[in-house]
Amino acid sequence: MSHTPSRRTVLRGLTVTGAAVIGFAPATRTWATTATADGTDLVGIPPLDGTLNTDEASLAAASDDFGHIVHRRPVAVLRPGSVRDVVTMVRFCNEHRLPVAPRGQGHATQGQAQVSGGLVIETAPLTRIGPLGPHSTTVTVGAGIRWSDLAKATIAHGLTPPVFTDYLELSVGGTLSVGGIGGQTHRHGAQVDNVTELQVVTGAGEFVRCSRSRRPDLFHAVLAGLGQCAVIVAATVRLVRAPRTVRHYLLPYDDLDTFLEDQRTLVREGRFDYVEGQVSADPEGEFRVHTLEAVAYGPPAGPAPDDAVLLRGLRHDPSGVQIADLSYYDFLDRLAPSVAALKEAGLWDWAHPWLNLLLPGRSTGALVSRMLDDLTPADLGPGVVLVYPIRRDRLTTPLLRAPDDATPYLFAALRTTPPDDTATVDRLLAANRSAYELAASAGGTQYPVGSIPFTRADWRTHFGPAWPRLARARRTYDPRGILVPGQGIF
Repeated sequence: MSHTPSRRTVLRGLTVTGAAVIGFAPATRTWATTATADGTDLVGIPPLDGTLNTDEASLAAASDDFGHIVHRRPVAVLRPGSVRDVVTMVRFCNEHRLPVAPRGQGHATQGQAQVSGGLVIETAPLTRIGPLGPHSTTVTVGAGIRWSDLAKATIAHGLTPPVFTDYLELSVGGTLSVGGIGGQTHRHGAQVDNVTELQVVTGAGEFVRCSRSRRPDLFHAVLAGLGQCAVIVAATVRLVRAPRTVRHYLLPYDDLDTFLEDQRTLVREGRFDYVEGQVSADPEGEFRVHTLEAVAYGPPAGPAPDDAVLLRGLRHDPSGVQIADLSYYDFLDRLAPSVAALKEAGLWDWAHPWLNLLLPGRSTGALVSRMLDDLTPADLGPGVVLVYPIRRDRLTTPLLRAPDDATPYLFAALRTTPPDDTATVDRLLAANRSAYELAASAGGTQYPVGSIPFTRADWRTHFGPAWPRLARARRTYDPRGILVPGQGIF
């Protein structure tokens, strides 16, 4: 009878603290290893093109994320030198029942891409961009590439992905695992709705190309599937013509219902290419300042913007309107100065107990009013409140759950608070849970990038009629259940 080594035996050299970087040198086909502090050896680790890291800095970084709330320590971090490395290590972990989590830019807020006692796979080295030309309709890219770099590469050819999240420094693989919603979603759907093919490594360590016509069960289980069936290593995304310049509008409102109704009008009529909105506090600390943000693309993606036509019939305060013409990339990357300021002030490293919900349009006014009544400027910190509509008929990915309403709204309270104030963090997490329950009672759903305490039963409710599809794919493609335990779904 064959003997299967225990987890402790298999990763004996990875459980110690101290410096160790293990890499495969392809030219000599031999191991290049630096000794750990106590001289323990490695047992059974396959050869790699990249590196397997067990040093303190690598493990500490993989034990944290943008949320700075949850901390789970892996035993090793893979920086793959190739997709083959991902296949090799997932097969190894599957054989020995070790948990695995892919990590892009580490922008999760509640430990979703962390793993205790297992392997974190950094996808950042997977940044290849496939051939591009002025007539390309798609491009295939590595899962680790950031949307900012992809935008620059495609804009050079007069092209662009149709949809961006507001923050560009996220990985393609990361946003495709959750959905990817932005101000263009009312026109083009989410980022997951604009993918034509995926290259993935299943939980069993099988490299697979999948699409709507090829292994469609896997394709639809991976897009917005929260990493439960496979690791995305590459994706083919749709491209459209990019504008050279855009016209950016900020329209102030002093009434929530009017603000919401005008947003709904704009996405229904399709006047603008991008529609979002923010709510901020007035000097008395009440969240009564509403700003509708809209963008019209110029040539060659659209006609020259006409202010009179675009703003006709809207009920904003005309005295506070701000209009600016920007280059297309400057518009996409407009958050960069604010992010740099947050980093310089040390606020980027604060905790981020974010609340992200999709609300049924018919109830959005009442729900947002109640949630804003419970929000204080102190609890929001240097964060922001987003409120904007999307069109349900543009969402075609089964696992991206949205309310059964023609025009759902994204509501996001992007709270920021000192990470050492654990009492406040716990209180805000509880507040997130209460807000979710209020939204769910009206038919709302979680947009799963935030920090809402969720049970397995909650996840089953969340996926609803799509649950059997996900559960079946999980059994098929990750039969030992090693992938992304941090989501808490299975």
